[in-house]
Amino acid sequence: MTDPVLLWLRQDLRLRDQPALLAAIEDGDVIPVYVLDDKAPGDWAIGGAQRWWLHHSLAAFAAALKAKDSRLILRRGDAAAELRKLCEETGATRIHAMRHYEPWWVKAQDALGDALTLHDGNHLRPPDSVRTGSGGMFKIYSSFWKALNQMLPPEDPAPMPRAIPSPSSWPKSDKLADWGLLPTGPDWSTAFGKAWHPGEDGGYKALKSFATRVDDYGEARNLPSIDGSSNLSPHLHHGEITPRQIWAALGGRGDSLTTFRKELAWRDFTSGVILSMPDYADANGRPRYDKLKWRSDAAAKRDLKAWQQGRTGYPIVDAGMRQLWQVGWMHNRVRMIAASFLVKHLLIDWREGERWYWDCLVDADYGNNSVNWQWVAGTGVDSNMFGRIMAPLTQSEKFDAADYIRRWVPELAKLSDATIHDPDASGCRPKDYPEKIIDHREARERALAAARGI
Repeated sequence: MTDPVLLWLRQDLRLRDQPALLAAIEDGDVIPVYVLDDKAPGDWAIGGAQRWWLHHSLAAFAAALKAKDSRLILRRGDAAAELRKLCEETGATRIHAMRHYEPWWVKAQDALGDALTLHDGNHLRPPDSVRTGSGGMFKIYSSFWKALNQMLPPEDPAPMPRAIPSPSSWPKSDKLADWGLLPTGPDWSTAFGKAWHPGEDGGYKALKSFATRVDDYGEARNLPSIDGSSNLSPHLHHGEITPRQIWAALGGRGDSLTTFRKELAWRDFTSGVILSMPDYADANGRPRYDKLKWRSDAAAKRDLKAWQQGRTGYPIVDAGMRQLWQVGWMHNRVRMIAASFLVKHLLIDWREGERWYWDCLVDADYGNNSVNWQWVAGTGVDSNMFGRIMAPLTQSEKFDAADYIRRWVPELAKLSDATIHDPDASGCRPKDYPEKIIDHREARERALAAARGI
């Protein structure tokens, strides 16, 4: 007989390329544990869309463990406290886990002290190992990429273990159904199951599909109507597949592949940003923007609701926001357009949009979400200039979004390619579609005036 050891799982629900699992197997009889901790993250407890995904991901992972004659123990509460309880209940003195960089997980990892052994493998390279010449964390992505690129390719992914040794007795576990992760009254996730297949096998199927399209990624990723996206982001966020596995599976060379690899590297970069600036989701990266006067009156609240519901009168924005609500995801190009519209056209605090994305996205990641919003808003340490204001109508036509709009804004489905991007200007806006919430030129001048005031 060997001693029991805990395998603490978070956003790493996989058997393949799982260094923490392999280390636990070498260390003793493995007790895999997932703790649903809504307390430690505070205001950043996972949102509704992530909960839907988590339910199905946990179910898939539990089934995969069962096939290995193991099982998944579920607990709810403060993660560090629950793990200590499990150590007392089982006699385990050692815990293995993958390293995570969200501020609440960093605190929980520190709280477990010497009992916890952390392992790397959720990134191309450990983000805290990519340092500036002076030893600090990078704040500019281009410089980060140059440094990281010298450390690539990443290590080869680890294989799936043949067997997982189990303890002679198992501790008690919650029932997944009792956690209430799935929405009811109403069930707003009816389309989620058609769009997504959570779990490790789902991640591999998505990767296999993308491998047939990666050569077109450089151009296709910007075209919402054909959706050249990889569709891997939810699987990456929940740790059902790793960047190392993706790198190894795609292989080869080419401009499109390089573009995609830079997207993988962006995940590493944003993890480094939140490690060095844990409150980046709440505080402007550039303090001078603390003086910016965002709109917050009743009219702004109405505008925010219209944006959330996809009723702004700007078809490309509305299509994106409706896609977000219906399937928990939005095309990357449209994410930027919709985010810029909220911040620049409506002059509403970027944190309002960040919170909405956090609740609605199945791939909502603390690092990516906060860094991306601050990039669009111009408030971040590495960001677009506030004065650079995306023109949604121009963007819609430039990236040929007509069929995308038809799919997600059915009121406009009968309009031609020439008129669908701006029905108001063409004089063919259907009665059941709202007029523009604000004119582009008026919005641009208001945003620039606000910026001059700081």
